[in-house]
Amino acid sequence: MYRSGFVNIVGNPNVGKSTLTNLLVGERISIITAKAQTTRHRIMGIVNTENMQIVYSDTPGVLRPNYKLQESMLNFSQSALGDADVLLYVTDIYEQIDKNDFFLQKVQNAEAKKILVINKIDLGDQEKLEKLVEQWAVILPQAEIIPISAISKFNIDYLKKRIEENIPESPPYFEKDALTDKPARFFVTEVIREKILRYYQQEIPYATEVVVELFKETDKLLHIKALIIVERDSQKGIIIGDRGLAIKKVGTMARQDLERFFEKKIFLELFAKVEKDWRSRDNILKSYGYKLD
Repeated sequence: MYRSGFVNIVGNPNVGKSTLTNLLVGERISIITAKAQTTRHRIMGIVNTENMQIVYSDTPGVLRPNYKLQESMLNFSQSALGDADVLLYVTDIYEQIDKNDFFLQKVQNAEAKKILVINKIDLGDQEKLEKLVEQWAVILPQAEIIPISAISKFNIDYLKKRIEENIPESPPYFEKDALTDKPARFFVTEVIREKILRYYQQEIPYATEVVVELFKETDKLLHIKALIIVERDSQKGIIIGDRGLAIKKVGTMARQDLERFFEKKIFLELFAKVEKDWRSRDNILKSYGYKLD
């Protein structure tokens, strides 16, 4: 009997969804930073065994959108509710339970097997955890509740076991050697964007997008040319930095990660470009791969 299914991971920002996804997949498919809104797309990671295929989906943190880009991010999260065989709703010990209750109500109505994952339990005490479990049992009575610590890898094996036990009988959805549904170019943009999120402060990381213009591979070298898109000239100046030092630093950090990812030498060129108000323009967002209504 072969089993195959979709395990979709949803929840509010900064609860550890991407860290958990990477642990479950066993590969680094999602970028991770301490900033909210790090994940912008729905990213699939595929785990294949002899008799099972599990397709994990990491999704953007749920928020009430203020502009078109955030509408797209919410669309990715909501789409994950409809096609899940197992739905992981991730929270943590700090989160206000009724935060973004409009989305929580959709989770309650989802038909998938639900597992409520309480993350970061290493940062709290037993009494607080027990109280949270009681509260969540009332809000999501159909859900199995599993406390974990993704950063410490505590209870991850048990979570995997419960996920596997709920995967339905089905032929595989992807080829047996597939690791993700995303092309190599996508991971280039994500690695560069991760470095932008880590290096720059305030609004700058949220106003940027990365577009790969050239991806040329030979046996020994991968030549990549990428644009860092911003909304205003002042942001472009900050991205470049004094004498180009800031963009050079980001390029160096990204190149090192990309060389590990592709296991070959990388020649990376980064340029900054202004695309006025790109986060609110439908045609631009669609060209960058965002999902709009």
